[in-house]
Formats: sequence, structure tokens, C-alpha cells
Amino acid sequence: MSTKFKNPRARFNFQGRTCSITGVGSYVPARILTNADLEKMVDTSDEWITSRTGIKERRVAAKNEFTSDMAVKAAQRAMKMAGVTAEQLDLVVVATITPDMPFPATACLVQQKLGARRAAAFDLEAACSGFIYGLEVGQQFIMSRTYDTVLVIGAEKLSSIVNWNDRNTCVLFGDGAGAAVLQNRPNAHGLLTAVMGADGGKANLLFMPGGGSRCPATLETVTGRLHYLQMEGRETFKSAVQAMCTAAQEALRRCEVDISKIKCIIPHQANRRIIDAVGERLGAAPHQLFINVNRYGNTSAASVAIALDEAVASGKIHRGDLILLIVFGAGLTWGAAVIEW
Repeated sequence: MSTKFKNPRARFNFQGRTCSITGVGSYVPARILTNADLEKMVDTSDEWITSRTGIKERRVAAKNEFTSDMAVKAAQRAMKMAGVTAEQLDLVVVATITPDMPFPATACLVQQKLGARRAAAFDLEAACSGFIYGLEVGQQFIMSRTYDTVLVIGAEKLSSIVNWNDRNTCVLFGDGAGAAVLQNRPNAHGLLTAVMGADGGKANLLFMPGGGSRCPATLETVTGRLHYLQMEGRETFKSAVQAMCTAAQEALRRCEVDISKIKCIIPHQANRRIIDAVGERLGAAPHQLFINVNRYGNTSAASVAIALDEAVASGKIHRGDLILLIVFGAGLTWGAAVIEW
């Protein structure tokens, strides 16, 4: 096997067990909500939304379509690509900030719907960074030989926590799910490194105050609209660009890889201006960036998972290519991962 880069995990991987993504899949709801539709709902315009975010439309789940339903559909497509049955799954990890309910974990509902009776299951909450966090957690189980097959899903029904009267936030978000199957692939490097970070000191930039133990549901919290997400857009933008660039640069440094060697860069699809700023600061060429924010908006934990599946399906990524995933989310959280496909 020809090694064109450094594998930072090699010194820890004493059993010679690597972790690769063997299957990906995604699902988005059928309903399309365009900027023209939003013009009829709030004081906004297609020009205003497009110029500031790059978003033209987003998907909205049906009333009887929940996070677990979307997660299952994405998972089934990833499992089909990997050639994996539900009985072969050892672990199901669902990254989400919009679970079907506070408990039990949405992952348990997904496990049941898939028929993955032998699999352990839990949720992971890192907002928009959830998929990379989930990949890193899943990889640890593969590398340690605790499990052979791990299913990682990013899934969100953000339409359920968006204030549709707030034009600054309702235009940004969409629903959907993306999934990846993790396994050891002989003679492959797979997931080379993952950089993760957080800053709880900026938690108030993007959060939902209602619904937890601090602010449980009451008549006052509901009428006060505390069960909808809130965001300080300007400060979030600044933090996102800085954190994503820092994480990406550290991931590349660990692998001793120049940005020019990366075949496909998949940044969190939150805002076209953020994506462009990150690409420019990293010195990436436009053709390296995979962008679908115009069609889906910000789908939080599902964002890079959906984009990864679409990049593979479109033929942009082939076996042996190096790809870079970059994320940023509430928490604040952020991360980057370098993967040999």
C-alpha cells in the first residue's frame, strides 16, 4: 500500500486496525420550501436571503415525519451501499439536537425500526458538529475491536424548533438525514484524523432556552417562544469562520498534507458566505469545495453527511481520494476530519 501522507493514528493503532466508511446514504423530505414561499410568511425576499446566505430552498418534513423516520431511511441507503444487514450492526449512534423526544434516545427508536436487535444505541449532541463527533466516537469502537460495524447518523427536524415568525433564523434551516457505515477495510487508511473543539463560553450565541431542566415547559415559556432556537448571527459567523479554519489547518498539519492534495472539501452547509470565507482562508480552489446549501439550507448534524453522500453519488469522490470534512455548531462546537476514501 502506497502511503502519500502521514497517518497520525499509526502510533496508537497497535493492533493494525483501521476504520473506513464503507457506505453512505442520505434522505431529505419531499416538501420543498422556496424563498418565494417564505416571502409569503415573513418580511423577507429571495434577494435578501440569497445574497446573505446563498440558500434558495430547503426541505421541510411532514407533520407525521420525525427525526427517527428520516434517520432510518438514510441508514438503510448507507447499509445497502456497504452490503450490511441490520443484524450485523453492533452500534447505532445518532447525532441530533431534535430528537423525537427527550428520552429514550432517538438511536433506540432507529435501532428498533431497522431491526438491529444486537446493536447498542445512543444519541450524541454536538449540534452541527455532531456527525464528525459521531465518526470519531464510532472509529474508537472499530479501532479497539470492541465492535466491527458501527452506524453513524446525523438527522434533524429543525422545522420543529424554528420560529417561523423570525425572518433572521427561519430562512436558514432545513430537515434531513445522512448516514455512514464504519468498518475495517483491509489495506486502507480510512479515517486518518479528527480534530474536535468546543467553547461553552459562547453558548449563548446559538441555543434553545426552553425545554430542559433549567427552563422546563410551562405556559409562560411556550407563550414566550423559548422553545425555538435563537441566534446571534453576526458573532456566530465570525466564530464559525475562525473555528473551522483552525480545525481544518490542524487536521491537515497532523497528516502532513497540503490543502492542494485534498480532492474534495465538504464544509458544514450553513451559509454560502461562511463556506467561501473558509475556502479562501484555507487557500482552496473553488472546484475543491462541495456545496449544496442552496438546495437544503442548514440541516445541522445532517449537513456534511448529506453532502458527503451526494459528493460520492455525483462521482466527485473515488477510492483513494483524500477528503476534508469541516464543521461548526452550537455549543460552541467545531471539528475537522481527513479521510482517505
